[in-house]
Amino acid sequence: MGLPMMSPSRARDRCAFMEGFTFGKLPSTDPVAIYRYRDGQYAADLLTAALTWLDLFTWLAQHPSSEAAICDHFGTHARPTDVMLTLFAAMGLIEARDGVFHLTPVAREHLVSTSPWFIGPYFAALRERPICKDFVDVLRTDRVARWAGLPDRADWHHAMNDAAFAGQFTAAMDARGTFLSTALAKTVDLRGAARVLDVGGGSGIFSCALVAANPHLHATVMEVPPVDGVAVKAIESRGLSHRIAVHAADMFDGAWPTDCDVHVLSNVVHDWPRSTVRELLRRSFVALAPGGMVILHDAFLNAEKNGPLPVAEYSALLMHSTRGRCYSVRECQEFLEASGFREIDYRTTAADRGRMVARKPEAV
Repeated sequence: MGLPMMSPSRARDRCAFMEGFTFGKLPSTDPVAIYRYRDGQYAADLLTAALTWLDLFTWLAQHPSSEAAICDHFGTHARPTDVMLTLFAAMGLIEARDGVFHLTPVAREHLVSTSPWFIGPYFAALRERPICKDFVDVLRTDRVARWAGLPDRADWHHAMNDAAFAGQFTAAMDARGTFLSTALAKTVDLRGAARVLDVGGGSGIFSCALVAANPHLHATVMEVPPVDGVAVKAIESRGLSHRIAVHAADMFDGAWPTDCDVHVLSNVVHDWPRSTVRELLRRSFVALAPGGMVILHDAFLNAEKNGPLPVAEYSALLMHSTRGRCYSVRECQEFLEASGFREIDYRTTAADRGRMVARKPEAV
């Protein structure tokens, strides 16, 4: 069976509530804990997979190793292994010393099979959970798992070609973006900008927040069918069609529009591997005029890649269901610099997210 859709009555209730909502207003309470319940729910399954299927901690107790050596021993791939090790570092179970991973005292006492306090059998009761078994396969093949572990659902990248799934998923990201987009808009100075290109912009929620916060600003949402149609309707429902256009195009195919002086990639780079992120930023750099700005909005790991824990947990979900993961502030800075961007500035926004702003030099 497919994922449940919002009922018509609930959808009407939400629309009625949204009629009184204006962009630029943050809620009176902080929903970060609620976001973390959703974003972090796969992390326990990744820990269970490593403990009960790989017995990673027992081996690592005797063989402190680099990421490459761990991949070689367990037959795992670099991307999912990176996510796994980052998560366990953020959990306080391992630590990296000069590129070599060692167990912490708590892991040595409770996650090593020869310890009298070994808790592995307690986790083993959950090792057959579908998401847990998915993680074993992803680690060993680097193939994206089926969306939400459902047996009749393609992986996320292919499922987005289905109009019903694309509409449902875009609505989910729109609900998340209502809060996050407003927080982002408060941290960027767009007074000198004229038009934003919202790359892979989904419903256009981030464009809506940015133009609402900047009355002089216009935007273009670049999305593939069938999501472009969802964006048109969502923008119309917010009364912003006169300021936000929708451009039906694949961000990987053909030239990007060149009439925008700001590019926004919100929750985009985390869906893709390193090589694809570099290609997206190369395309951005080419399409921007000198002096133009790119904004990366995402959940960023710290430079040391040992936290924050909520971001490392979210990265586990992304590793399972997409071709990407969460990247660190340092990694994204390197991506931007390699593409030619300069004047890089990072700030946190809300709900464990942040934004990284960079400019294309005036003279290139």
